[in-house]
Amino acid sequence: MPTQSELSVQSQFVASRTRAGSGHGAVRSARGNCENTNINVRRNVKLGLCATGSNSSHTAPANLVPQAGALTDITNVAATRSSQLDKASYPKAYGQSVQPQTAISTEEQRVSSVQSVHEYVPDITEQIFSKEALFLPRADLMDMQTDINAKMRMILIDWLIEVHMKYHLRPETLHLAVNLIDRFLSKVRITRKRLQLVGVVASFIASKFEEIHPPEINDWVYICDRAYTKDDILTTECTMLSTLSFQIMVPTAAHFFDFLEKANTCDDVHRSLAQYLLELGLLDIRMLKYQPSHVVSAALMLSNELMKQSTVWPVEMVLQSRASADSLRPCADELRQIMESDCARAGGQLQALHKKFSTKERHEVAKMKF
Repeated sequence: MPTQSELSVQSQFVASRTRAGSGHGAVRSARGNCENTNINVRRNVKLGLCATGSNSSHTAPANLVPQAGALTDITNVAATRSSQLDKASYPKAYGQSVQPQTAISTEEQRVSSVQSVHEYVPDITEQIFSKEALFLPRADLMDMQTDINAKMRMILIDWLIEVHMKYHLRPETLHLAVNLIDRFLSKVRITRKRLQLVGVVASFIASKFEEIHPPEINDWVYICDRAYTKDDILTTECTMLSTLSFQIMVPTAAHFFDFLEKANTCDDVHRSLAQYLLELGLLDIRMLKYQPSHVVSAALMLSNELMKQSTVWPVEMVLQSRASADSLRPCADELRQIMESDCARAGGQLQALHKKFSTKERHEVAKMKF
């Protein structure tokens, strides 16, 4: 039987999952679209990940499009766009705004306790551990792709991280979107001209599952600078949902991170460092060979090392994560290599993630020297 402390730690994860259940109906309605819609897809879509659509009345924010220099080696897009990170205006932000902390009333505490559902924690935890291996992408998914490569995938995900940050979306949305992209690429060959469309559609679906107020389809058209139409997005959404057999809500690293970092007793700086390592893993295709809980555990173990914890991987963490230090070592070493490369190049061509974790809100962990 789990101890009371285990229940307390893990119940935080369960409570967090009760906040975003409103999106399932929206995606279920897409099943009807797949069956009933007769869409004439526009075929003359412009090139590349940051292609510009014709007859656009206004352009997308410059910093929601990957840096042109990072794209010139994989697309035909000329490197003529200038970045206006400080001047760009964005469509309305989604998600919860930061509010000053107030005292929690007794009633709020009671409701929070009810939502924690301690009695279900062991079953839910067991469920996500048992199901995580069933919905993984192929580690060698690029072997079947003929027109895209791992670097293009990395650029796409780095751009989606910036979109995610500017729209204030939940971490679960980002991790689910990447899972959908990789599972879709494991089954369908994609041209480089359509890769950004796959990323936008995956984020569109993920946000409808995880967000209370997800961005609308017109926002996604705007984000990609009208390189794709509304019909393109809806058609690809139907294709993606059908290809994945509507298996959308699957365990991702975000589902394991909250309760494992609490079990690891991370403070704010430590938590930001572990998140930085975890999101660096999203960019690198080498991480696909590991299960989500394994990557989360390796990121936490590496963060313990970097923060010079006296015990790198305590017995309690072995029990909670179901992984020993020895089994996590190869993944942790790869994450360290990715981190050192990112810090040495200050992000290099992939600026979004490095800038995200160089902010004061995230304790500038990307700038730390270890």
